[in-house]
Amino acid sequence: MKIKKILVSQPKPSGDKSPYYDIAKKYDVEMVFRPFIKTEGLTAKEFRQQKVNLAEFTGVIFTSRAAIDNFFRLCEETRVKIPDTMRYFCTTESIALYLQKYIVYRKRKISFGATGKLNDSTLLAALDKNNKEKLLFPVSDVHKEDLSILEAHHLDVTKAIMFRTVSNDFQPGENLDYDVLLFFSPAGIQSLKKNFPDFKQDKEHIYLGAFGPTAVKAIEDADLRVDIAAPSAEHKSMTGALDAFLAKMKEEGKVGRG
Repeated sequence: MKIKKILVSQPKPSGDKSPYYDIAKKYDVEMVFRPFIKTEGLTAKEFRQQKVNLAEFTGVIFTSRAAIDNFFRLCEETRVKIPDTMRYFCTTESIALYLQKYIVYRKRKISFGATGKLNDSTLLAALDKNNKEKLLFPVSDVHKEDLSILEAHHLDVTKAIMFRTVSNDFQPGENLDYDVLLFFSPAGIQSLKKNFPDFKQDKEHIYLGAFGPTAVKAIEDADLRVDIAAPSAEHKSMTGALDAFLAKMKEEGKVGRG
């Protein structure tokens, strides 16, 4: 059987440029973006149970758009007015620019890193420069953010759960008619098993890809096979690993819709 249709379990890229689109054209395959998981905001009542007073903080660290959405939503729902002096620290520029949805960007104190990681040197330098701030760190109930790097810099940081990760259930009539499934978190694998409890990889003739060691382990723990893994010494990105995998399958005549 040929590989004709690939599911990327992430949101569709916002622009028309993406390595995934290049791969789709290169190998004549259909690329579908369909997350297996989605975020769901905590209610104000649920958030209050953490006994975190949003009005106490002078800075906030964001690692995702979901964190931004839920921070501003909860501030509104709990009637906390965000001062113009609030400082914003983001792990990437794209996340920082998303703040424009809620604030006048050019009039606020905003810093961001380049790598998307908390240990980014530029981001840490900005945090060190503002080490007297009382920082809030909004996260999901299932998160991998480790505060140890921030605590090592003697920063006053409080982690607060503001949203949860839930299964993005398949609807009746929505089939798993893909030849390759790409996963980026253990929660995605859990969603697969929830939606398709009788899923058998070899029976369905589906190849599985995983980005990150936790996603790889989740696939293996589910008694499934990892066919594409990243990052690795050869391929730092999922797109790089997918490209190499499809190139090999093309040599065997197993890729393309033609």
